[in-house]
Amino acid sequence: MANKTLSRRDFLKVGGAAGGAMLLGSFVAPPIAQAARRLGSLDANGDGYIPTMCEMCVWRCGVLAKVEGGRIVKLEGNPEHPHSRGRLCARGQSGLMNTYDPDRVLKPLVRVGQRGEGKFRTASWDEALDIVADNMLKIKQNYGPEAMVFSSTHNLSQVQFENLLNGFGSPNYGTQRSLCFNAMVTAFSLTYGVEEPARNYDEVEFILLVGRNLTEAISTSETAELVEAISRGAKLVYLDPRYTKTAAKASEWIPIRPGTDAAFLLAMIHVIVSEELADCEFVKKYVLGCDDIVEAMQPYTPQWAETITGVPASTIDRIAREFAAAKHKALAHPGWRTSNFINSFQTERAIATLNALSGNVLTPGGCLAAESPEAASIGLGKPPQPPYPRISALRLDGVPWKYPLVPLKLGVFQELRDAILSGQPYQAHGWLVARQNPVLSLPDRARTLQAISKLDFLVTVDIIMNDTSWYSDVVLPEASYLERYDPLHIVDRKIYLRQPVVEPQGEARSALWIYKQLGERLGLGDFFQYEDEEDYIRQQLAPLNLDFNELRIKGYLDPGVAQEEREIVFNTPSGKIEVYSETLGKAGFSPWPTWEDPVYPRPGEFYLLTGKVAQHTQFGTQNNQLLHKYQDEPRLWLHPEPAASLGLKDWDVVEVTSQVGSVKVPVKITQAIRPDCVYLTPGYGHASKGLRTAYQVGANASDLHVTYTDPISGGQALSQTFVTIKKA
Repeated sequence: MANKTLSRRDFLKVGGAAGGAMLLGSFVAPPIAQAARRLGSLDANGDGYIPTMCEMCVWRCGVLAKVEGGRIVKLEGNPEHPHSRGRLCARGQSGLMNTYDPDRVLKPLVRVGQRGEGKFRTASWDEALDIVADNMLKIKQNYGPEAMVFSSTHNLSQVQFENLLNGFGSPNYGTQRSLCFNAMVTAFSLTYGVEEPARNYDEVEFILLVGRNLTEAISTSETAELVEAISRGAKLVYLDPRYTKTAAKASEWIPIRPGTDAAFLLAMIHVIVSEELADCEFVKKYVLGCDDIVEAMQPYTPQWAETITGVPASTIDRIAREFAAAKHKALAHPGWRTSNFINSFQTERAIATLNALSGNVLTPGGCLAAESPEAASIGLGKPPQPPYPRISALRLDGVPWKYPLVPLKLGVFQELRDAILSGQPYQAHGWLVARQNPVLSLPDRARTLQAISKLDFLVTVDIIMNDTSWYSDVVLPEASYLERYDPLHIVDRKIYLRQPVVEPQGEARSALWIYKQLGERLGLGDFFQYEDEEDYIRQQLAPLNLDFNELRIKGYLDPGVAQEEREIVFNTPSGKIEVYSETLGKAGFSPWPTWEDPVYPRPGEFYLLTGKVAQHTQFGTQNNQLLHKYQDEPRLWLHPEPAASLGLKDWDVVEVTSQVGSVKVPVKITQAIRPDCVYLTPGYGHASKGLRTAYQVGANASDLHVTYTDPISGGQALSQTFVTIKKA
């Protein structure tokens, strides 16, 4: 199906097509424009600005939506939100096109053809929800609640999603996190007792980034802080096999061999501890393991690391000394995915150790906080609910019986998929997927489709017909983030609101409404004790005696809850930073950060790299016509040396083959990548014909990725896939 283009005139027609909400019971808010006029956000003509929050990525920047005549015509960054500061990235500015996407699903759909055939009929909400509830209850009665799998990308409605999961009685929850930052969260939880410490760039002098392409990443405010620090003179050393936009900003780019980051970092630690360059006073007071770390790091010399990483020993030694010289103004960034190998957990442990040696926590001007960015609690209320039923069934993803150190809320998504396929330790029969696309995102797409074929029932909640929806039995249309309320969000001890700025199109509904309606049909009404979205938020505000209308007008409120002054105690068994972890030792793993030799490609094979681009967010925005307009056709990056030996020139179509699949894609010959690597932007190669912009554009890296799981953190080792290339 050909791609569809959209002129400004067409866009305004689409924008004016917002339909009235379907009247179901008493759960219908007043018309958005009427309420906004009453509050003074819109004038008599329906024109003005309404504050809300973006959801084009998980960073949730503040947005001022410009509305004219009931249509969104522009999105701007809210200067009162610390993540946007008056600015929005390209993805944020394109958010109105997600709302006005001509491929939006605007009515509930029920499959009438074979899975993947794309034949659906429309249904009323009552019928669609009844079908979903009947199938879920049938699975529960016949096989137990554990036979129903729930998965979602983490979002502000997560609490109510988890009420469905836990109230239903299933232990099986799949998140995207094992495809992203399981290694980082697990390593820092074990070392610092915090999932992801906050960063402070105010006085930073030395920054070490390990595979974190921050200038193209989704943490936009942090990207701005990084660039400001560089402009002030901070040195940025960047390890990545690919020359990204972050490499272009770096003082020093090191194209390290994939999978060997940990060796580089361990050698840095060796230099710092053997030469006594660490912040000794801090280390002795706050770090567990300082007495024996010199001996533990003794084998990891820069000369040893040179043979593994390909980086000269003199370079490693120099960078270690520069890092140590900056002391608490040095930052080894926690990253998210680092090397993307099974040894990524050890890479993250080494990063945590480098920060501990610098003394950059608790020190004036230090650049690593001892808490997560969203750790603050200011006393928001919540609707009452009973305790969850006791769940005794094993989790399909192996947490904790196979992966004892993986946090329950992270899980191991790829293992959950494989358990559906194998039927072990028991067979799953149903899957509810919300705001997620496992068919496109999980490694080895063929295996994911095989797993889905074993299910009795699959239901998705989304705004578009993504690849997983294409194979679903029922598709429930969610309102876009510009058409709905979500639960409140706390940033810097202030309360921020996502609120609708226009009426939902068609019959799309909020997640709060969908989960409540489905929960009541499942006999779980006590877990959804709110009348509507506004009542939910009023219950959140009640303990603080804050005014909901004032919140709607400003978009945020400051409850005036001061930060408690308290001595920081790291949330670890010892109360210290545990460079030496007895928890790891008792679980049968090295208690020290250690080297784990990765697998290497055979002659003629290449490392397959993937990574972020600034124009898209993972797997969710490729059908956005505004972003599509500014993204070049994705090609396979290849260094000129292997290109010459293979007889390839720019734009030649090549066949890329791994042990699980193959794709065809044009090649981009560039010096910006190591000769032993290729790079493919993920999120392309959509199979759903319901996405007329994204369908069949580019190749899907998930068709190539082999499933490898880190036994400690459960992280998927995406870059451990090796491929061959030949001219198609």
